[in-house]
Amino acid sequence: MNVKNYLMEGISKGTLHMSLLDPDKQTPDEAAAIASECKKAGTDAIMIGGSTGVTQENLDATSVAIKKATGLPVIFFPGGPQALSAHCDAIYFMSMINSTDLNYVMRAQIHTSLAVRKLGIEPISMGYIVVEPGMKVGEVGKADLVKRDDLKKAVSCALAAEYLGMSFVYLEAGSGADRPVPPEMIRAVKEVLSVPLIVGGGIRTPEAAEAAREAGADMIVTGTFLERCNDSGLLNRVVKASKGS
Repeated sequence: MNVKNYLMEGISKGTLHMSLLDPDKQTPDEAAAIASECKKAGTDAIMIGGSTGVTQENLDATSVAIKKATGLPVIFFPGGPQALSAHCDAIYFMSMINSTDLNYVMRAQIHTSLAVRKLGIEPISMGYIVVEPGMKVGEVGKADLVKRDDLKKAVSCALAAEYLGMSFVYLEAGSGADRPVPPEMIRAVKEVLSVPLIVGGGIRTPEAAEAAREAGADMIVTGTFLERCNDSGLLNRVVKASKGS
């Protein structure tokens, strides 16, 4: 499966929903169970990753369990070069555009590029932009956070990512954020981009998902919400609001 083509085809029909699971937060079997519920709700792909705690062992085991349980594309969402898995269908080969640490801008990518090729993982280039509050990913990635009202900086970062040839742009408020990326920022960024826009962080209600979709997000990611949600009805509503169905 060519994952990028799968996502692009899906986007041509409407907004997609992607589920993000951290292999450090639950066992592989628990992750597979959550992913199965997400599939029933209508999620389009499963992302695996976290800012800390991801190891070769838990990444491999979680990827295998999720693929077996769901059959959905599994995309590795890396927090650094410490682990890679041939069991993932694709990897977001991303640069944190507003990091102050060159390791997150380009050095880690240089370090892992040959390994990605050798393992045969499909790389999908992505410009990753961390917005306030940023949470753990902003801290670990030493991000110069985009302030929530700084639309010019958000647009500039996103456009720079596109001009550098990135296939996707991702606006990230941070896992567990108390506030998602503002709709007005999503709208401003979407207006200048010709590549798909992913939005994640702090989306835990149907209303927040709907606001992101209506503002122009092409793909909406929910993560921490999935790990904490015990209400299948709420999960269904959040996924459906993300997709507009």
